[in-house]
Parts: sequence; structure tokens; C-alpha cells
Amino acid sequence: MTRPLILASTSPYRQQLLQQLGLPFTAVAPLGEEFLDQSVAPELLVKHLALQKASSLRDSYDDALILGSDQVFVNPRGTIMGKPGSAAGARRQLQAMAGKTHCFYTGIALYDCRSKRSLTEYVSYSVTLRELTAEQIAYYVEQENPIDCAGSFKIEGLGISLMEEMAGEDYTSLIGLPLIRLTLMLQDFGVDVLSPAGCLSHDTPV
Repeated sequence: MTRPLILASTSPYRQQLLQQLGLPFTAVAPLGEEFLDQSVAPELLVKHLALQKASSLRDSYDDALILGSDQVFVNPRGTIMGKPGSAAGARRQLQAMAGKTHCFYTGIALYDCRSKRSLTEYVSYSVTLRELTAEQIAYYVEQENPIDCAGSFKIEGLGISLMEEMAGEDYTSLIGLPLIRLTLMLQDFGVDVLSPAGCLSHDTPV
């Protein structure tokens, strides 16, 4: 039996990633504003933010699986950082990050409108940036405009050139949607991306 999959995000990067699994889905902007609570451990924070996005759409659907995801990065001092919001903010972030190792945390949540059950997970990924000049940072920010990206870099674009080393279980988590973990989570809800019987369908809000 088919059922709709809703991506609670308008991010083109997450949409491109989800398309890799071959499942039909509808992308819908989540409701509400996110808040980075520095008193909460990053792995708990990203799971909370992901579930907040997914569950914000629960009243619009009867039988959908809603997918939410969110990401923060943590600097060497342990401070949780989000999106820079401006070109100047991106330059400041990258200047502070250059030559250091940082950890990205990506939370993922599935909310089942049928059973009201939810599942949350997170994936961490460490990155070490090479030493960068002010001119290199300015050029990168001008080319990529990474104001909507945690850590101010796009691994799917010129952001790869900022790296000295990366380590983790799933590089897609850096782009914003850890597909390896998502595939396993979908199975827990009876959706097998490698089986025709596991396919989902499009749907519209009730």
C-alpha cells in the first residue's frame, strides 16, 4: 500500500539528496522558527530541531510519513553554531574555522501521521579546514554565498576546496540529509527503498 512522503524542508540540497533514493515526495516548508539552545547537547538539539520540523506539519496530513532534518556545527570551544545569515557572517565563521577541526551534527526525524509515532537519529561528521587567507575566504563566499549553510560551506560545491581532512560515517550528512541513516529509519516504518512494494506516493494536505 502506498502512502505519501513529505519532506519538511524547502532546501534544494535536501531535495536533491532525497531524490537519490528514488522515492516520490513532496517538499513543504515547516512551520515555526528554530532556536539554538546552547544549554542542550548538540546531538540532542539537532534531533529536537528535526522532529520539530517534521511534527509542525502533522495536522495537515492523515496518512503521511513526514521527514525533518536539521544541522549545527560545533567549534573547538564547544560552541554550537548555526547558519551565518549574511556574507559578513560567513567570512567571520570561516576565518575562525580555518586550520581547526570541527564537528557537524545532523539530526533526522520521521513522524508517522497514521500511528503518531516518531523516530529521531543523528549523525556526526568531523571536518578539518586548511589554513585560508582572507582573500581565499572572500572569494569563496562571493562564489558560493553560503549564508544558508551551517558552517558556511557547501560540500557539494566549492566548499570541498576548504577541506584538509574529513571523517565520518556518511558524507551526505554534511549536505543536510544522511541517506544511509534515513534508509534504515524508513525500513523501521515498513518502507524498503530497494523494493517496489516499499514505494511511496504523492499526496496533498487534508
